[in-house]
Amino acid sequence: MTDSKYFTTTKKGEIFELKAELNSDKKEKKKEAVKKVIASMTVGKDVSALFADVVNCMQTDNLELKKLVYLYLMNYAKTQPDVAIISVNTFVRDCEDPNPLIRALAVRTMGCIRVDKITEYLCEPLRKCLKDEDPYVRKTAAVCVAKLHDINAQLVEDQGFLDALKDLLSDSNPMVVANAVAAISEILETSDSAQSSLEMNSNTINKLLTALNECTEWGQVFILDSISNYNPKDDKEAQSICERVTPRLAHANAAVVLSAVKVIMKYMEILDINSDTVTMLVKKLSPPLVTLLSAEPEIQYVALRNINLIVQKRPDILKTEMKVFFVKYNDPIYVKLEKLDIMIRLTNQGNIAQVLAELKEYAAEVDVDFVRKSVRAIGRCAIKVEQAAERCVGTLLDLIQTKVNYVVQEAIVVIKDIFRKYPNKYESIIATLCENLDTLDEPEARASMIWIIGEYAERIDNADELLESFLEGFQDENTQVQLQLLTAIVKLFLKRPTDTQELVQQVLSLATQDSDNPDLRDRGYIYWRLLSTDPAAAKEVVLAEKPLISEETDLIEPTLLDELICHIASLASVYHKPPNAFVEGRGTLRRSLPRNQSGEAPLGETAAAAPAAPVQQPTVIPGVDSLIGDLLDMDLGGPTPYQQQQMMSQMPQSAPAAQPQGAIDLLGEGLDNLLGGGGGGLDALGGLSDIFGSVSQSSFYTPPQEVWLPANKGKGLELTGTFARRNKQIFMELTFTNKAMQPMLGFAIQFNKNSFGLQPASPLQIQSPLPPNQSASASLPLNTQGQVQKMEPLTTIQVAIKNNIGVFYYSCHVPMHVLFVEEGEMDKKDFLASWKEIPAQNEVQSTISNVQHNADTVSQKLRNNNVFTIAKRNVEGQDMLYQSLSLTNGIRVLAELKIQPGMSNFTLSLKSRVQDICPAIQQAFDGILHN
Repeated sequence: MTDSKYFTTTKKGEIFELKAELNSDKKEKKKEAVKKVIASMTVGKDVSALFADVVNCMQTDNLELKKLVYLYLMNYAKTQPDVAIISVNTFVRDCEDPNPLIRALAVRTMGCIRVDKITEYLCEPLRKCLKDEDPYVRKTAAVCVAKLHDINAQLVEDQGFLDALKDLLSDSNPMVVANAVAAISEILETSDSAQSSLEMNSNTINKLLTALNECTEWGQVFILDSISNYNPKDDKEAQSICERVTPRLAHANAAVVLSAVKVIMKYMEILDINSDTVTMLVKKLSPPLVTLLSAEPEIQYVALRNINLIVQKRPDILKTEMKVFFVKYNDPIYVKLEKLDIMIRLTNQGNIAQVLAELKEYAAEVDVDFVRKSVRAIGRCAIKVEQAAERCVGTLLDLIQTKVNYVVQEAIVVIKDIFRKYPNKYESIIATLCENLDTLDEPEARASMIWIIGEYAERIDNADELLESFLEGFQDENTQVQLQLLTAIVKLFLKRPTDTQELVQQVLSLATQDSDNPDLRDRGYIYWRLLSTDPAAAKEVVLAEKPLISEETDLIEPTLLDELICHIASLASVYHKPPNAFVEGRGTLRRSLPRNQSGEAPLGETAAAAPAAPVQQPTVIPGVDSLIGDLLDMDLGGPTPYQQQQMMSQMPQSAPAAQPQGAIDLLGEGLDNLLGGGGGGLDALGGLSDIFGSVSQSSFYTPPQEVWLPANKGKGLELTGTFARRNKQIFMELTFTNKAMQPMLGFAIQFNKNSFGLQPASPLQIQSPLPPNQSASASLPLNTQGQVQKMEPLTTIQVAIKNNIGVFYYSCHVPMHVLFVEEGEMDKKDFLASWKEIPAQNEVQSTISNVQHNADTVSQKLRNNNVFTIAKRNVEGQDMLYQSLSLTNGIRVLAELKIQPGMSNFTLSLKSRVQDICPAIQQAFDGILHN
């Protein structure tokens, strides 16, 4: 009878029966009872009440029973630590048992029991097991060190287990060496302090290479991974290691093959690219990779994802192996799509005919996703191999003639890209494309067709009719189509203004008046503004020459590619993402490929000792501290106002140019009527001129007035106020209300010393006398030339008000943002340098909740208040704004604002040499974004 019987009992009172059986004198009955307990535990029943009874069964010579008790103990020790402590003596005794299996079982179980009290007793047995005469016990103890390090890292380091683990690398048994390597790798991933103790050197690597031939396949994987993390001292050592690893390429296990490929790919970076060794290694890498493609589909897919990375790094490895990537009829779709991608990467002038014939055949398949990708692949071939572009266009036209809807739509999308790559070359096919206009129902295909009509409107006689047919259902179209239609009609209008005026008025009205989409509205207003004020500028902007599109648009960014090459044969190489993007709780240490002697990165210890300045390695998906790294490569869409100012200051001053004669309203009176305004000039925009910056008026946030001095404390004088900033000056806005029975006169004001030296810049000017029940307002200009004394909190101002009744004192808080000066915008290089100079411990992070804005409106709001966006980037769907501001006393503050689209909580990080000001700056950001 099988063990399944243990899972079928559902009797009541079972715990009491089991308790009795566990305490039986008969060994067989006791074993049966423990099996029942384990079965109950496996199906989720709580059998922790039997803990003491099961632990009593530990003292037995029966190995099977001991294993079962240890399994129970691992599961429940954490919930019953006090009772579990009684098992320690048995563990210690078992660690000295003559049977090596029992010794190994005891030390393994002790490592799995994550109870601090037991951990303390584990050290001595573990130390003995690490030096045990039996290799099975030693290899088990090696893994136990890694488990113990995870529970208590400090204890492992203090007890000298790291050194003992390193000694095991010299063990005579290859399996012990492999387990020691696995344990060391695990520890190094989670601990920086262990780095120095466990650092690999030439001698250690030689020992590992010696053990490599005799290990099991998983042992070989651990050793190869460890070797790949070692940086050789010179190219001679790298060459020697590659020669000893190369035989692993012929291994039957795919994991061993890929791990060997990783080592060789990494070490090839150190060797001279023109050397015979590199040529030989390139030849040797090809056959094992090809062999992997005859395995099961799942292994094929993993191999293909890795090959995709290898081909991007070194296309010459598989340049002659195109045929192995041709799709088989019975390949799963995920393998087909991956093969297709690699085919395009390997396409060149020599094999393009072969590839095109294959792709045309794939386009006749039944799998819609695969067919779409095949048609796109033909377009990518045209863009990549110029000599074959005409043949590719001919193939696409043949596919369009099939009239298969999704094939036609994909073909039109890729033909748009071909037009952009080869302008004025293949436009003769436009007529054929227009014939299929009615069949297009997918947004991307419709948008592509509209782009083609707008771009070549002068060649299409009925372009206005074609675009008008799209305009009929404008509100129901996808945003992508609406934006493309708006631009296409404006292009048509600029090319044929006489007969398309009504059409452009109609689309501008739909975009600006009837649309809820801010992108569409903004683009509509910009076009409107351009067309109505400067048609010459409109032509330059809208009909500007397009940049040619690049050959490979989906290549992985080089720094990320280098990192992923270091992670070949791991999940990172399948996801094409670095490990910290999908694994939580791991260190942020990133791997990067070494460079040869002439490269930028340091090589082993010799280069580290060289006096050359270290080169910054940019990261691809930066952490919190390193997101500033690529600021200099960012472009916010044209020069910043700071850069414009710099350019303007270098230009010769001249009289303003007269309004060009052509700057009339091309739309006749359509613009005025649609926007509801009369007259010309700026008013034609119906009050929207500030959108375009013509009569820009800064919307600086001025908080509402607060009661600073209530009437009961001011003997009838009530004073409310706030602070504002106008024309580079701070103002105290005051409202005096006389609630007394007599007039008030002789008003004067004085400030005490404060954190920013604020004081009145001129005497208080107010209506005097101020009659009873009357109010008067005053705007008091302030400067920062007064005496400075640090206040608590920093923004506190103590004020004295005098009039004919008496002197009154009150304190108020100046909002920090009125102290932000207009000169706070930094150059990108200065910002980057400052961010790096300010220590990481000076960074203060906070959350701003419930903000109903996107990155662009946030940036504009903050700019209106002298917080300047230096750069903007998108990281994993998050918008990151990097900003600078300066205070009146010269203190600079750098900010990083993380905005997750669709979320109302933003993360603000501030860096400044003066940390005391950060809380007030955080309040200022909060106030500005919530006004």
